[in-house]
Amino acid sequence: MLPVAELHLHIEGTLEPELLVRLAARNGVTLPSTDIGQLRARYRFASLQSFLDLYYASMGVLRTEQDFYELASAYLARAAAAGVRRAEIFFDPQSHTGSGVPIEAVFTGLTAALADARAGGLSADLIMCFLRDLGADAAMDTLVAALPFRDQFIGVGLDSTELGYPPGLFKDVYQRAAADELHLVAHAAEEGPPEFVSEALDVLAAERIDHGVRSMEDANLVARLRDERVPLTVCPLSNVALRVVGTMREHMLPAMLDAGLTVTVNSDDPAYFGGYVDDNYAAVRDAFHFTDQTLARLAKDSFDASFAPAGDKARWKAEVDAWLSRAP
Repeated sequence: MLPVAELHLHIEGTLEPELLVRLAARNGVTLPSTDIGQLRARYRFASLQSFLDLYYASMGVLRTEQDFYELASAYLARAAAAGVRRAEIFFDPQSHTGSGVPIEAVFTGLTAALADARAGGLSADLIMCFLRDLGADAAMDTLVAALPFRDQFIGVGLDSTELGYPPGLFKDVYQRAAADELHLVAHAAEEGPPEFVSEALDVLAAERIDHGVRSMEDANLVARLRDERVPLTVCPLSNVALRVVGTMREHMLPAMLDAGLTVTVNSDDPAYFGGYVDDNYAAVRDAFHFTDQTLARLAKDSFDASFAPAGDKARWKAEVDAWLSRAP
């Protein structure tokens, strides 16, 4: 199994229908159906917003520390089986606190699952995301509420719908996060324009861009991303599911690699988009006939783009070399 890092994964997006049904029953939440097939059939999306509507509705089953522990434990077990050595996991506390769930329950459940994974040899940390559509003031309130748990997360991110919510709106909260020595990442140029990438870099001081696929529409931006080696956390199956591209064959990943960009492959919300990180690697390998050398390049870039210690990165990259030497 190719060793990789997963850097763009929303833990709420790993809520498989089976767990959804079980948690709904436990917490007295009524679902539109308890039939697994019928629930999976709803995972067909015309746009990012159509996905988000279902995504946030499903989160209503997450109510207790135990719920978050089971959610994260299930993902981490699946990630380990997929060859993940390092996972930097997004979570959306505003989606839960807005429904009356204490932020402490979110942190305690997730971090307990991460502790178990670390004991088993998987490196994992949390990145707390702000929901753009709730605005900058709500983001600042969320950061302040989370600071008592500062030792339990390593960075902040920006997600949810891009349109109408440019990165610059969140300048102050990102400056506050930087002052608390948190890493900075942001979703940009999935549905929003390439200019959102430049704004995330210049105004937010983002260290990584999540998605970033529409950067390819701006040659000057592509040159900047290449020269500054800004990592892009690309999610191929997600891009197909949300109609960013029509088919996998139309994906811009090969062009991004040809342009010399630092690109990583990730799963985004795998319960909804048809596959975990190993499935995404398989999808791009099959669609583009990528060689083992290309897959190894993607894996090494994923480790370089991570916020893990340098020694761990070197060790994992050596594992990639060992994998490549054994590949048929």
